[in-house]
Amino acid sequence: MKLYSLFLGVFLLFGNFAQAQLNSTAHDQEIESLINKMTIEEKVGQMTQITLDVITKGDDIYSSYEPFELDQDSLNKALIDHHIGSVLNTANNRALTPQKWYSLISQIQETALKDRLEIPVIYGVDMIHGATYTVGATMFPQQIGQAATRNRDLVKKGAEITAYETRASSISWNFSPVLDLGMDPRFPRIWESFGEDPYLISELGVEMIDGYEGENNDLSNPEHVASSLKHFLGYHAATSGKDRTPSYIPTSALREYHLPSFKAAVEAGAHTIMINSGIINGIPVHANKNLLTGLLKEELNFKGLVVTDWADIENLHRRDRIAKDNKEAVMMAINAGIDMSMVPYKYEVFYNSLVELVKEGKVKEERIDDAVRRILRVKFALNLFEHPTTNPKDYPDFGSKDFENAAYNTAAESITLLKNEENILPLKKNAKILVTGPNANNMRTLNGAWTYSWQGEKTPEYAQDYNTILEALQQKGKKKNVTYVPGVSYKMDGKYYEQAPDQLEKAVLEAKKADVVILCLGENTYTEKPGDLNDLYLNGHQVELAQKVAATGTPVILVLNEGRPRIISKIEPKMKAVVQTYLPGNFGGDALADILFGEVNPSGKLPYTYPRYPNATIGYIHKPSEEQKKAEGVYNYEADYNPQYRFGDGLSYTTFKYSDLKINTTEIGAGEKLQVSVKVTNTGDRKGKEVVELYTSDLYASKITPDVKRLRRFTKIELAPGASKTLDFTISTDDLKYADQNGKSILEAGEFKIMIKDLEESFFVKED
Repeated sequence: MKLYSLFLGVFLLFGNFAQAQLNSTAHDQEIESLINKMTIEEKVGQMTQITLDVITKGDDIYSSYEPFELDQDSLNKALIDHHIGSVLNTANNRALTPQKWYSLISQIQETALKDRLEIPVIYGVDMIHGATYTVGATMFPQQIGQAATRNRDLVKKGAEITAYETRASSISWNFSPVLDLGMDPRFPRIWESFGEDPYLISELGVEMIDGYEGENNDLSNPEHVASSLKHFLGYHAATSGKDRTPSYIPTSALREYHLPSFKAAVEAGAHTIMINSGIINGIPVHANKNLLTGLLKEELNFKGLVVTDWADIENLHRRDRIAKDNKEAVMMAINAGIDMSMVPYKYEVFYNSLVELVKEGKVKEERIDDAVRRILRVKFALNLFEHPTTNPKDYPDFGSKDFENAAYNTAAESITLLKNEENILPLKKNAKILVTGPNANNMRTLNGAWTYSWQGEKTPEYAQDYNTILEALQQKGKKKNVTYVPGVSYKMDGKYYEQAPDQLEKAVLEAKKADVVILCLGENTYTEKPGDLNDLYLNGHQVELAQKVAATGTPVILVLNEGRPRIISKIEPKMKAVVQTYLPGNFGGDALADILFGEVNPSGKLPYTYPRYPNATIGYIHKPSEEQKKAEGVYNYEADYNPQYRFGDGLSYTTFKYSDLKINTTEIGAGEKLQVSVKVTNTGDRKGKEVVELYTSDLYASKITPDVKRLRRFTKIELAPGASKTLDFTISTDDLKYADQNGKSILEAGEFKIMIKDLEESFFVKED
């Protein structure tokens, strides 16, 4: 195949309107004036972020609902003596009411404004599926469930509501969205991502940013928050599958798979970015100048604020041992391109070290000025100098019914029907049902971590007014016909994986009496290092429960409620139906019950590949050798690509027929576009929503062996019974490029395929 065109740098940006707003703002003169007035100590203070626990008082802050107060002496020391520029997190890892947030942040800002230059603090929290640290806020499905909706409008709406309720909590900076490639089912944070496809992540990531920041990135609007892109770059690609462990990522893979979502988000004008806590090719990302300055700030032209993750400058010394002491770690990170350090505790060490490094000439003051300029730019954009806090009384829609309906709709469209033998679903209202399993009567597992607390363990304190799966089924069906036996229960004060049989034999006896068993299995809540695992199989106690209730002969509907796809191949053949709920939020129980009883037609699609075995975790983006047909001769072998369910799988209670796939030409040249159309018909007897996905395949590539197929476009439609719709897509030659081993973007002449469902059309890219 002849090289058609070679582009230097796959993602060189020339800027769009949103990013231009970051490049040049109405506050430039004020920012430069402030920087000229600041001492080195004041500048370094702006680059320092502390956790709220550092400025609270009291030995026992854990016993009551709103259990703590700020310590004014600690506040003065941090914000006036050390000029600290940012605070994050919640004391005691606990959700607070909007009024408590207002009281706390008002006191923080009042103290900050007593400092010489009166620069307000920027406060940040992980509000990742709603205002997750605020009592009474609206909880949406976690990002992996939002990806399953394939509904751009729902994702944007959820982010708008989250921004509104976050500002109702007096907080202006949200550490979201996660744009990491959720490619490894072992990883403990896959559920925080939009799944395993770069295009899907890019599209939904931009929608979330537009929801948080507004389509024009107008952070002065008091209903908008500054977003933070996480975690630049390649965070989920840990070779071990465990959090914050090393990755080995070739340049081609980094550019082809991991970078596109961040590129799209930078173009969308996102104001801040958080850095990968791990190590790529032996170099901790927090010390990698090529990535942080060369790629992010220079090539991508990112003008926003670059913040570390938790204690990650300290980790360069303590954990990664690339720096001989904390001072050298500070030098490495700041020179690499870090603008703000999430210290989060011993802030004097970072502060004093950086001041000394500047005075010693080991960190240039120009680098400090650049960092402070980026920080002040975000603070001015948020209008914090005029309005350092927002008051919950100005947010009357907080926790409103409309917001709750949006969360319910997102949950309903996320839930994915993966199997439905003999159309056992939907259920009849008068069916005698046994509900069993550790996730059946559990609000904690419906929400996942980052819900009212870091690991989600405090959720039961705050979510009592919502329905578990059991409670929702009791309300939708005839309560007298719904029996509950846990069968297996989690140890709620233990590790996420700790569980034990709980009336298991009684569950088996009740299964014999029932018309159908709703078996609710999955995981307890976890995130980050506490969520690492050693065995991808579903827990053995849950497998035993499934096998025993299935052996009764009563049909079993498996409901999965899990953050990652735990392997179910030992029990899946015995299940009549399989429903994946992911982590659907406070309204997940209601949405699931409506789907099981047929009031809602399921429309979710898998955002990842569901593996069948622990050593068969190949994603949908893979090479031909990973599913090759049997070879001939003495070396007679074949590759076994055998997922339990495939990326994009998801059934409906109706059926859809695809026909009339057409392309406007069979040849295109560089810079030209291909027009594609396809007709979709609802051939069933009820209204339904369908996700239409368009894939391309490059049959041969000269530099890097091509992927079998790649998602290039998707849309979601709703059709009445018998109705048809013709959909139009446009593909450009930019979609057909790939990154070579040096990271250069390549477009080559040759044959390509368009694939929609089971339809295919071939076309050619012409030679130059």
